[in-house]
Amino acid sequence: MVGTGPQGRLSELARCSVVNYEGDVIYDKYVQPELPIVDYRTRWSGITKRHMKSAIPFKAAQAEILKILKDKIVVGHAIHNDFQALKYFHPKDRTRDTSRIPILNQRAGLPSRANVSLKSLAGHLLQKKIQVGCKGHSSVEDAQTAMELYRLVEVQWETELARSLPPRPPSPITDPTADSNQYMDDQYWPTDLMTSRAPVGM
Repeated sequence: MVGTGPQGRLSELARCSVVNYEGDVIYDKYVQPELPIVDYRTRWSGITKRHMKSAIPFKAAQAEILKILKDKIVVGHAIHNDFQALKYFHPKDRTRDTSRIPILNQRAGLPSRANVSLKSLAGHLLQKKIQVGCKGHSSVEDAQTAMELYRLVEVQWETELARSLPPRPPSPITDPTADSNQYMDDQYWPTDLMTSRAPVGM
């Protein structure tokens, strides 16, 4: 994100990277914010003026990104900030935020409710150094790291989530006189057959 608006205090999207479950890059583009850039925040964002020469308009990027995220489980670190920059709200039950997972903190030997940075978790759990140097963070590296952390505790995390989710509504009572062809309608298909639920990371 870069700074726009008065004193560059508004955060607007300037690059978006999305990786798949294996960490392969499936989207990585520079994005032209809707307002003029006041502060490139290069030290953190890694964005400079030259990157904006190949940037695509925000609305075009937003449409492309939301198409990828639709019906997916989305993994990220403090991901509400990413959604805010995208001017988008992703369903809570399909969002996995690695900054709010007590299991990860416990594994790292840190207080379970502490707000721990991606850099710190990567160092403790993956023995990986990220966000080093003064050229800014790599959004690809950040996305891949969040996905690695998710995979580390995926089974335990998803099991706990499944326990806490409300039970599914009962199936509709079938009328033996009803035409069975109606059950070929999409509404009766299990949702996991209709949508690919493989997680993507940001």
